[in-house]
Amino acid sequence: MENKKTYIDLFSGCGGLSLGLHNAGWKGVFAVEKSEDAFKTLEHNLIKKKKHFEWPNWLGKPKNHDINEIIEHHSKNLKSLRGKIDLVAGGPPCQGFSMAGRRIENDSRNDLINSYVKFIDLVKPKLIFFENVKGFTQGFKKNNTKGEAYSIYVKKELEKVGYSVKGQLINFADYGIPQKRTRFILVGIQNSFVESTPNLNEETFFEEIKNNKEAFLINKKLTINPTLENAISDLLQSNGVIDSETPNFKAGIYGEIKSDYQKYLRKYKRQESKVDSHRFAKHTDVVKNRFQIALNENLTSATYRERFNLKKSSTKILDANKPTPTITTLPDDYIHYCEPRIMTVREYARIQSFPDTYQFKGKYTTGGKRRTQEVPRYSQIGNAIPPLFGEQAGLVLKQLIQ
Repeated sequence: MENKKTYIDLFSGCGGLSLGLHNAGWKGVFAVEKSEDAFKTLEHNLIKKKKHFEWPNWLGKPKNHDINEIIEHHSKNLKSLRGKIDLVAGGPPCQGFSMAGRRIENDSRNDLINSYVKFIDLVKPKLIFFENVKGFTQGFKKNNTKGEAYSIYVKKELEKVGYSVKGQLINFADYGIPQKRTRFILVGIQNSFVESTPNLNEETFFEEIKNNKEAFLINKKLTINPTLENAISDLLQSNGVIDSETPNFKAGIYGEIKSDYQKYLRKYKRQESKVDSHRFAKHTDVVKNRFQIALNENLTSATYRERFNLKKSSTKILDANKPTPTITTLPDDYIHYCEPRIMTVREYARIQSFPDTYQFKGKYTTGGKRRTQEVPRYSQIGNAIPPLFGEQAGLVLKQLIQ
């Protein structure tokens, strides 16, 4: 552990934030993720391939865990980590607060906030880094009066257990991600640590990450505002297709590299190498036809709905020359900018800044009742923190602690 700062990743999903922290030079102790599918992806990439996590014996071999079970069965072990953990990263899942879904105040997932605060109180890390949807900052309506926003509630609860806390909305498109994705970022610093460190306060993180972004991106030969085309134009179906790892589906092959962003995420992937998770959806001729008309006539989402009398309100036709809107966990929401199809898992991953070496595990999609149990590949990526932002956050958090 030579000098590396240590962290625990809560609600880690498929590992976007952990990958970012790994790239920023942090050492993972363990990750807590309830979904078996998402955890398999994290385990494959960050435990088996990178040996990034220490993984304590008392937790058994790496597997998916529910935070409440860990608190219930291991609170003594968690307390024994006090003074040894620099950071607890990751925030509770956000479906109950999301503006994209139904905002449900008594959604049981919102209770995880209390489990989160309890976990922080047991471990007492020096720093907290927490990400959530924009809706987290907006109160729920009750009898036409607006309730308190969860962001205010969390801030108060964390202050009670000894942290100075600041939350702010950040748009990841300003940090080199080809996607307009505004998220609520919260940073907490243990009060005793603030007192012993001159010039450190809860504002510092937000000032520094803003000041550092240009140099960070220039150093990686990346631009501040990459477009969708910059991100995925080497992954077109017209480059050719091969059989996918799942029967009856076709997968795509690499075209030549056309941007610095592609070069950065492809790393060692040459043109003849196989693209992971780049499987094309099988659309009916009717759907393909509709998509093609939308592209040919440059329809807006509203005119597309009207033209084909579609009830589903969220289909967006993507623009090659802009970052995408926030990608959700539903791939049917987006039509590719120049081919009559939806996006592949790998294209989703590119938009979220995952390198092509990061392999996704589990099903591609899911439906019906299984939707509440399974977290397929598209959802894993749609829920992730972009690793490129995670790395920038990790470098600044490291600076704070040094």
